[in-house]
Amino acid sequence: MTVGIVVNPSSGPPQSRLSAEALVAWSTDQLRRLGVDPWVGVIEGPGHGAHLARQAVDLGASLVVAWGGDGTVNAVASGLVNTPTPLGIIPAGSGNGLARELGIPSDRRAALEVAVRGRERVIDAGTLNGHFFFNVAGIGFDAHVAHVFAHVTGRMRGVVGYTATIVRELFRYQPSHYQVRGDDGEIDRVGGALFISLANTTQWGNGAEIAPQARPDDGLLDLVLIDQRPPLVILGSLWRLYNKSVRRIGGTVMVPVRGVTLVATPAAPLHTDGEPIGTANQITVRVVPGGLRVRVPRER
Repeated sequence: MTVGIVVNPSSGPPQSRLSAEALVAWSTDQLRRLGVDPWVGVIEGPGHGAHLARQAVDLGASLVVAWGGDGTVNAVASGLVNTPTPLGIIPAGSGNGLARELGIPSDRRAALEVAVRGRERVIDAGTLNGHFFFNVAGIGFDAHVAHVFAHVTGRMRGVVGYTATIVRELFRYQPSHYQVRGDDGEIDRVGGALFISLANTTQWGNGAEIAPQARPDDGLLDLVLIDQRPPLVILGSLWRLYNKSVRRIGGTVMVPVRGVTLVATPAAPLHTDGEPIGTANQITVRVVPGGLRVRVPRER
């Protein structure tokens, strides 16, 4: 049995990163300890993760493990959608939203053992303008923060830096006006919004739950729309992300959808699993039921 690991040396805060050489050496040694043949690929730039995932499968890997943050997981998983090859996850990012949702341990050795010896779970995927996502996609302010944060360097890459970016940008961001229409008529709305999230799971990461009712295997996405509010009001409501009460933030709409079409004026920033993917006026989101197989702990 061959297991592929796709590693991202750029994931996580700089002070906790390993070199590419160290990642390859550790992965190779640990896979052999688990009794499988190793194949290790190193991500060298955007889009490379999906290519390496497909390469691992072509070379005979029966499992492909993503070692990195949500962006790395997104890239690797995108190469495995609608295939029989499962995804394993070694969480090494700042938020690790999908790994937390699936109960995957943060310890890298334990996470790798789950990937190799855990049980298989089938979950949904989503697409936003053709880009896959597996955790949460966003339109508006959260995507704007992702765009800004993508250019942050050094120690500001951690949770503290992300929080500081949110606070600063709340006072700068100018929201778009949206026409929103659900495919099945669940929602038909025109108006401004601070942001719109399409959630396949409950949380952005670090335990911040934007869609407490979301389930990754129900064939639906949870649309969460939060109206524009004064920055201090929004900041005073952030604690609701941590006690499952987002719905009680004023001006919040939460609707399960299979798909949604939006028109943004002006063009709104977009992200998939925290990775910025530019801006757009015309936005289409769809669910891909049962699109991904993933390894999770047996006790769950």
